[in-house]
Amino acid sequence: MQDIEILGNTQKGIDFVKKVENKKFVFSLVISYTATCEIPGITVAGANPDLLKFTAAADAEFLHYGYCKSIDAIPMTPDGKPTPALLTKTALEAASIPSFVVNAGSKIVPKLPCLEIGLEPGKNIAQEPGLDQDSVKKAVEYGRIVGRSLGSSTDCLIIGESIPGGTTTALAVMTGLGVHATVSSSMPENPILLKKQTVQSALKRLESKDPYDIISQLGDPMIPTVAGILGTASESTNVILAGGTQMAAVLAFAKHIGFNETNTALGTTSYIINDKTANLVELIKQISDIPILVAKLKLGESKISGLRSYAEGFVKEGAGAGGASIACMLKTGIGSEKLLLLTEREYNRVISQ
Repeated sequence: MQDIEILGNTQKGIDFVKKVENKKFVFSLVISYTATCEIPGITVAGANPDLLKFTAAADAEFLHYGYCKSIDAIPMTPDGKPTPALLTKTALEAASIPSFVVNAGSKIVPKLPCLEIGLEPGKNIAQEPGLDQDSVKKAVEYGRIVGRSLGSSTDCLIIGESIPGGTTTALAVMTGLGVHATVSSSMPENPILLKKQTVQSALKRLESKDPYDIISQLGDPMIPTVAGILGTASESTNVILAGGTQMAAVLAFAKHIGFNETNTALGTTSYIINDKTANLVELIKQISDIPILVAKLKLGESKISGLRSYAEGFVKEGAGAGGASIACMLKTGIGSEKLLLLTEREYNRVISQ
């Protein structure tokens, strides 16, 4: 398909697309929290710092209701940049793809039915371990149960995430696991120096090369949960890890606990691929031979400035937007021009509320 680019292992990507084209998809959004996001200047997620704790729950609620229940606000920045959940919702509805929310330590529990992992929110890794050892083991174990159930119900499971500040914990985890990593940002000016300083503070505590210890000291609850889901789901079905550098951290950990690479692809937006501060293609190559599927969205051609901002370096990806868009295209044959029109319609519906 002309609106999906295949990077990395091209042949594997072509084979993966053939396996899932016109087939059945299920979408899962894993929501979580890390207090690392409270470090001033590290993320733009949430209109202000007090709203950060609501980000993941708001994304989940918006996906299902088209508005938020936990917070009386439209999920976009004050100047009109919408949550990427708007792109996800548009794509899922256009292709009639069912979706599930997995709560893996969100600070606010969304007001909707969700699969509950039973984890505490992650702590600020600059100051203390992100989560305790038992929580890491529980996240993997419960994630495997969820992955087995969701994987058996579909031809392709898409896994997205929503966790403010998650690129910083992703950078820490990949560094701890020996991956030479850079990560993207929801801002045009990536605060990479601040992220690296945070990671260096956390690394001082690390005294072990055990992957579970690395996640405990440097990670967040989302990473081991998604790795667990991937582990079992990829044994029975195809899996699209929907996201950017945070899913690279998931892959880096999953390499140690096991998953089926043949049935796995990463799905993202062209805006992540175009981010020069985070070379995602080279990053994935360090970790795994899986293909990268890229949704070539046309938000830069939108009449709406908030949507054009994605092509200008803001937000770029999140809430599984790239993977959901790819799934929509593969299931229905809808192209990015039609998807843009549907996204604009959804945007206008939201701002008229």
